[in-house]
Amino acid sequence: MSLIAIEFQNVCKTYANSNDLAVDHVNLSIREGEFITILGSSGSGKTTLLKMVNRLIEPTQGKIKLFGDDIAEIDPVALRRRIGYVIQQVGLFPHMTIGQNIATVPRLLKWEKTKVDEMVHKLLLLVGLDPVNYLNRYPSQLSGGQQQRIGLARALATNPNTMLLDEPFGAIDAMTRLNLQDELLRIHGGVKKTFLFVTHDINEAFKLGTRVIIMNQGKACQFDTPREIVAHPADEFVASLIQSSREQERFWEGLK
Repeated sequence: MSLIAIEFQNVCKTYANSNDLAVDHVNLSIREGEFITILGSSGSGKTTLLKMVNRLIEPTQGKIKLFGDDIAEIDPVALRRRIGYVIQQVGLFPHMTIGQNIATVPRLLKWEKTKVDEMVHKLLLLVGLDPVNYLNRYPSQLSGGQQQRIGLARALATNPNTMLLDEPFGAIDAMTRLNLQDELLRIHGGVKKTFLFVTHDINEAFKLGTRVIIMNQGKACQFDTPREIVAHPADEFVASLIQSSREQERFWEGLK
């Protein structure tokens, strides 16, 4: 039986100078090894929910557990070293080579050089980049899609069992985005880690997620497999999302 990797227990978040709940009494359990996508429009609470897992944002109420540990009782720096984090603005260090970028945290943790070198080589292969060609390049010499792959490799460098991905493909062109989605599914299948992936794109959410959290006005409207959500939308908001996606499909069908 799978372990519970992440558990949200009655989690709420209210920001200063606002009476509205950015996250409104969320109760969810995510199993180890799942690929969970969090879908919602701007302001729905999806990124707030994600960032509370690594304590970049602290909940106003409730409890979040990571493999049974209350994260409020874990030092934030120690917690973040247990969690990979990938964002849309990759944030590679421009003065460092690709190899040095990937090795940043292991070197801070004083890993042996041999172990670091082996890890960097392995991760470049994992994200589909030849170490011979990319190890000594600099970020400015890479495309946006290649930089995002390096960001993913860097997040995997300490072998975390949980990965948080905050709209990592949002600034990537459509063709590259589709390729990166396929690569991410391949990587997830190979590493068996728990992925939480924020997106506002319903097609991306349903393609990647073994289960999907649909957020609206701070609430988790529905949390289920893509197939079940399409077959049994929980409310009018979820139904409207599905309808809008189907209308897009009909538009493309009409161009044939």
